[in-house]
Amino acid sequence: MPRLPFQTKQERGRQAEDDALAYLLLQGLVLLERNYLCKGGELDLIMRDGDGVVFVEVRLRSGAAFGGALASITPAKQRRMVVAAQTWLLGQKRLPACRFDALCIDGGRISWLKNILDM
Repeated sequence: MPRLPFQTKQERGRQAEDDALAYLLLQGLVLLERNYLCKGGELDLIMRDGDGVVFVEVRLRSGAAFGGALASITPAKQRRMVVAAQTWLLGQKRLPACRFDALCIDGGRISWLKNILDM
């Protein structure tokens, strides 16, 4: 994804989420919700993979310096992801199997990392 000089950080983030969503849809996942917000956190994408639910964090970095996109998912961010997932799950009729994935875009290269943390 080329960085256009007039794009804001929010616009680049939205484009990264669009790219991530398109990639995951091609992999057979189904979108349940996008940009889920609650008091304690937020989730970029909530997807269905078979019978399970996947909470996806999308991270974009221009390159792999400083650990790349995956390294930007700090322990504090992980806690906010767990809180948001727990809040979302409270609204479900049944508790599905679930996992946390990261879709990292480093310098235009997409990496899909499954099951990055335990709840």
